[in-house]
Amino acid sequence: MHRMYGNGIQPFPFLFLPQNPMRLLAFLSLLALVLHEAGTASLPGERKREEQSPTEGDTYPFLHMGNYALNLEDYSEVIDLSSYEEPADYGDQISEAKVDRVTLPTRTSSSQSIMAPKISSSNLTMTGPTTSDLLNSQSSHGLPTCLVCVCLGSSVYCDDADLENIPPLPRMTTYLYARFNHISHIQARDFKGLTKLKRIDLSSNSISSIHNDAFCLLPALQDLILPENQLAALPVLPSGIEFLDVRLNRLQSSGIQPEAFVALEKLQFLYLADNLLDSIPGPLPLSLRSLHLQNNMIKTMERDTFCDTREHRHEHRRQLEDIRLDGNPINLSLFPEAYFCLPRLPVGRFT
Repeated sequence: MHRMYGNGIQPFPFLFLPQNPMRLLAFLSLLALVLHEAGTASLPGERKREEQSPTEGDTYPFLHMGNYALNLEDYSEVIDLSSYEEPADYGDQISEAKVDRVTLPTRTSSSQSIMAPKISSSNLTMTGPTTSDLLNSQSSHGLPTCLVCVCLGSSVYCDDADLENIPPLPRMTTYLYARFNHISHIQARDFKGLTKLKRIDLSSNSISSIHNDAFCLLPALQDLILPENQLAALPVLPSGIEFLDVRLNRLQSSGIQPEAFVALEKLQFLYLADNLLDSIPGPLPLSLRSLHLQNNMIKTMERDTFCDTREHRHEHRRQLEDIRLDGNPINLSLFPEAYFCLPRLPVGRFT
């Protein structure tokens, strides 16, 4: 048997020792000399580490691998664990999902086989605003709305998607763009429950009718954009609307309810150009800044169309600076009292 000592020296095998006392003494002297020379030939760094006695309970204070000496205590200099932050909790950002049965992939090795358990929806606690709506809302194609359309955050883009009606939308929808489709009718239930909806853009469809209750339950609606359709009448509008664009339709004066706009105290932009109007709809709200009525069939206007002359009240409409009546058969020079309170004259024919 051979024994390994701490200095790395493999001593002579203890087979047969000399029996003569003199030879034994000489042998031991020679052995002591060899061990001394071997000790002096060791590396200084190794000798220094040999002189240091390990502390009690320190199982691996020192590792020696070839020409590299690695002390476990030196890890504190290489990796500063204090610089690592707490793991981020993204629970609030995970969308809500309904999962009836999910089976994870099976991993099989030569030593073990692992089968993942099945997870039911009762075990999931993920929350989010739109995912369940995306999975359950079916478009006219029979697919979830956000597979036919593009859903980015709270915006839904359904442009040029061959839609024939408004698809069910996620409840958190804020902006809807469904332009260049084949939508012909707006039902009362199409926007039901969409209390965060701010903008609806249905440009370039074939909309000929809108249910009277389609928009009235949308408290956040600000922009309603409906140009290039076939509308002959307007529905009831929500009081918070600011921008209304119904250009290039078949809108008639009889299709606008009396005082339809006066209650819209936030309305600033009203675009009704290129329709079949034969009069200027009114009264108009004081918040209005821009009114486009060009290319209609307007022949006359009332004295109080823009300025309130009741009881000699001459309120100035300082905000209404953009009025377009060009392309109409009306001669504006015949009605000077109708716009004396305006900061600018309307654009149109004065001869």
